[in-house]
Amino acid sequence: MVKLNQLTIKEAHEGLKKKDFSSEELVRACLGQIKKHDKEINSFITVAEKEALADAEEIDKKIKAGEKIDLLSGIPFAVKDAICTKGIRSTAAAKILDNYIPPFDATVINRLKERGGIIIGKNNCDAFGHGASNENSDYGPVRNPWKPTRVAGGSSGGSAAAVAAEMAIYSIGEDTGGSIRQPSSFCNTVGLKVSYGRNSRYGIMPMASSLDTVGPITKNVFDAAAVLEAMAGIDPADSTTVPDKVPDYTKFLKEDGLKGIKIGLPKEYLDYDMDKEVKRVLEQAVKQFEELGAKIKEVSLPHTEYAVPVYYIVVPSEDSTNLARFDGVRYGVRSPKAGDLEEIYTLSRAAGLPAEVKRRIMIGTYALSAGYYDAYYLKAQKVRTLIKQDFEKTFLDVDVLLTPTAPTPPFTIGEKITDPLAMYLADVFVSPASVAGMCAISVPAGFSSDSLPIGIQIIGPRLGEERILNVAYNFEQATDYHKKKPF
Repeated sequence: MVKLNQLTIKEAHEGLKKKDFSSEELVRACLGQIKKHDKEINSFITVAEKEALADAEEIDKKIKAGEKIDLLSGIPFAVKDAICTKGIRSTAAAKILDNYIPPFDATVINRLKERGGIIIGKNNCDAFGHGASNENSDYGPVRNPWKPTRVAGGSSGGSAAAVAAEMAIYSIGEDTGGSIRQPSSFCNTVGLKVSYGRNSRYGIMPMASSLDTVGPITKNVFDAAAVLEAMAGIDPADSTTVPDKVPDYTKFLKEDGLKGIKIGLPKEYLDYDMDKEVKRVLEQAVKQFEELGAKIKEVSLPHTEYAVPVYYIVVPSEDSTNLARFDGVRYGVRSPKAGDLEEIYTLSRAAGLPAEVKRRIMIGTYALSAGYYDAYYLKAQKVRTLIKQDFEKTFLDVDVLLTPTAPTPPFTIGEKITDPLAMYLADVFVSPASVAGMCAISVPAGFSSDSLPIGIQIIGPRLGEERILNVAYNFEQATDYHKKKPF
């Protein structure tokens, strides 16, 4: 018998409409799963039990009164802790914000709440989004539900793990350079990185303002499309959002094959020294797409090799500016040892910011300093334009691109933590689309010989979410990898 916390958004909605169960019962099922498994997995920093049950009670009153409910009404979801939630602690997984309770919701969260969505808790992550393994959290690493000795991926590892372990029906993560897609690959969930400007960044604790995006992590592609419909759109509070009309993304999901669809395989990705099991899964996926009627074509993105270096100049540079606001003065934790203003800054930041955050602040400050700005940040932005042009030119010839999501299956906790370069290269397949502002989705595509999840990435042109969602949906419907659960 299927437990309530195992339902998808669509299934849960149908059950609520038919009054087969209440929103309170659905919330309690997820809370029960959290209590059962999260002590080991560590995917939540804060569980909003009281708030979630109160919200569920209000939804149940509406259902009982015969009011029509939205697809997302009464359905519990989790939120990455680097996203502001009104009245619920939001730490960004850094001790400097251990006591921070935002007085407002991020725009995307407010839109979900307006649809009746219920926040069940805040997910653990790499502090301020800095990491690819979820080991850079001041609240301990998130463990992979499939094998607790392995990482869940980062930085939105807690969000992916919570969905994989069915502690929430879906979750909201943030993706600057792969932070939704890579953990989704590691945890066997669907992770959607939207085009830059598609969703509002207001209320998202900024990492790199010119790359940050926020999106859903779900159990299947339909759910991702449904959540995106609710979240997307222009926001007066974020000048980078685009005025383009938000499509009805779920209506683009048609299980009629992919005849006529051209899928590009970038040779620069294929030439990378990826794990042999990842390569095997990718080759299986290619065959599956051919069976669905798609035409596969090798393409070239010649500036791909510069994506990671560009990313790790642009991101730390923008980090160093954005993170200056966390100083122990206006909000957050202030060191009790501080005696004057300078000590408030130095001692609070020394104690409240993890090592990886400090590393990126120093790199970024150096890259932006007098005499180095032109050589590093400006040069990186010029190369970034070339990477973007590679994608734009390629999308004139193919509809989408197919790549692995990560070069390896989930690696062991502690394996790369002392080697920053090796950790940065965990994002080698996901950072190019981010640098270019394109949309991309990771979907479950197979398992290693150790039964560890492996995902594939489908990249589309900017504001081409409906295209990648439909391609991913057809692949998902032809396979059953997304139906497999860790326990």
